[in-house]
Amino acid sequence: MDPASGGKGRRQGVDNEHNTILLISYIAIGDYMGTATLDATFLALADPTRRAILARLAEGEATVNELAKPFELSQPAVSKHLYVLEKAGLVESRVDGQRRPRSLRLEPMLAAGEWIRRYREVWEMNFQRLDAVLEELQRNGDGDAR
Repeated sequence: MDPASGGKGRRQGVDNEHNTILLISYIAIGDYMGTATLDATFLALADPTRRAILARLAEGEATVNELAKPFELSQPAVSKHLYVLEKAGLVESRVDGQRRPRSLRLEPMLAAGEWIRRYREVWEMNFQRLDAVLEELQRNGDGDAR
């Protein structure tokens, strides 16, 4: 151990590496278990028109014709977008007489947010390790501009 580091030398680095490995393993297991759902969610979210449809549905349910109004798209084109959103589980429809209003489902979005949050934890741990290395370099005088 390095006495100048207050007893936190190599052991802290080992603990951080171990925690990172555990977190990456946790992420990998989570990825394997929900890959198809996440793939479908991110595929659906990749298109700006579909994101706009989701934004509209966040305000309340709407029919295909109501969803098509703000876009310069035909009803069949909007229906194709809705099909992708429904397959991803982001949108659901119900029968109301002759109407089939669509509404937003939050579960896939929450799952995607959880997936992103787990990776954010890994990134934050890596940045914390980088900060520690940079602080050590500055304490040792190795951080001078050359």
